Amino acid sequence: MITQLNPPLALDTVKGQGWAHFVIDYGPEHDLMWVVFMDKDGACWTVPNPEVRLQFNWTLGRRKPEPDKNAAPLAPASPEPHPAAANVRAFTRGAES
Repeated sequence: MITQLNPPLALDTVKGQGWAHFVIDYGPEHDLMWVVFMDKDGACWTVPNPEVRLQFNWTLGRRKPEPDKNAAPLAPASPEPHPAAANVRAFTRGAES
C-alpha cells in the first residue's frame, strides 16, 4: 500500500535531509519505505524505516536531544567480512596468473 503524505514530512536520512512525500507499506514482514526527495540535490530515494528520523522542530516540540553515548547509530554499520573471505582469490575474465 502506498500513501501520499499531505503535508510532506521533513526527515533526516543517512543520505541527508529531505522531504517524505510517500510511504510504502509492503506488509508485516517488511520495513516501511519512505519516498524522500533530498534537499541537497532533489534526488528521490526510497529509505527503509530504521534509517529515517523526523527533523528537529523547536516550534513543534521536537528539540534536539543531548547526545547519548550509548545510542545506536542511525544506520547499521557495514558487516565485517567473513574470516574465510580472506582466503578467496578474485578472478577476472582473461586474467593470467
